[in-house]
Amino acid sequence: MDQLNLQNPLFATYVIAATLMILKAVSMSWLTVVRMMSARAGFRSPEDLKKTPLNPAPNPKQIEPDERVERIRRIHLNDLENLPFFLVAGFLYVLTQPSLLLAQALLYGYVISRFLHFFAYLTARTHDTRATLWTVGSLILIFMTCRTLIAAIGS
Repeated sequence: MDQLNLQNPLFATYVIAATLMILKAVSMSWLTVVRMMSARAGFRSPEDLKKTPLNPAPNPKQIEPDERVERIRRIHLNDLENLPFFLVAGFLYVLTQPSLLLAQALLYGYVISRFLHFFAYLTARTHDTRATLWTVGSLILIFMTCRTLIAAIGS
């Protein structure tokens, strides 16, 4: 287990990629709040219509869906559906001790595909564009997972 330290460039690559993905996912919650507050819409629960310092003039329309808020929620849900697999698959893949260059291409390739997917979703690009970017990340996960499985079976 001495390979699991930040002096190991392979593990450091994983840590950088994983950290970026975690920060991206967490930022979606903040972006949702910012959108809700700026639109004064997209609130979810009836109790959100109570008068508070942050909501001094409640309006029943505030709990109606707002596309700007819902778009961020869909992006966040997509992250929650995909990132746990990356975090686990990437960690297990690093344990197989692949070449640093290949690991960097795969791990950073996944990160880039997810950021591009976010941008495509945020700017309302076509499903084909989003699906292509999602597919890149998915194929990276499948590759890393299969290589990990092969390494585990062969050991």
